[in-house]
Amino acid sequence: MENVAPSPSSVAIKWALIGFFVSIVITYAFQLLNVDVNSPVKYISYVFFIAFLLLGQKEFKDKLGGFVTFGQAFLEGFLFSVFYGIMVAIFTYIYFTMLSPAVWDQAMNAAQKNLEAKGTLSSDQIESAMNISRKYGILIAVVGVAIGTPIMGAIIALIGAAIFKKERSPLDMVQDSNYSDPAV
Repeated sequence: MENVAPSPSSVAIKWALIGFFVSIVITYAFQLLNVDVNSPVKYISYVFFIAFLLLGQKEFKDKLGGFVTFGQAFLEGFLFSVFYGIMVAIFTYIYFTMLSPAVWDQAMNAAQKNLEAKGTLSSDQIESAMNISRKYGILIAVVGVAIGTPIMGAIIALIGAAIFKKERSPLDMVQDSNYSDPAV
């Protein structure tokens, strides 16, 4: 029976689901602890995103017998970020529109106070900006997450691919009798 190489998408989906559930827990923990929307603590979710992307690349390398090309490692990391970005974008929309719309209102009030404190805009300009934000802000946030996450993920996946890359040498191919070249 021929060995079938693992799919990068199956590993990516697994880690994206784990990351997605962790991000939900973090979201509700921040809400429960009443963490300020402008607090730097909110960046902790990026640490988990990076960790799960790299863990996915490492698992994929391990499933390939400890050898992975730069392209294979990058693809796994990029797929993770695409799947994760889609899931978080959907959750963001549901969270702000149905589950916790008060959180969006708090963010809008904080943004308005921030604009007023700067004093660079007139009250009419601030009101106009806030009306647009209240009307389209959630959709802009969702699109930003859906596009921004894969972009950020691509950068991190490039770094991870450089770290995890370990290609088979001709000696490794001869020593590993179970190896089957996926290009054949």
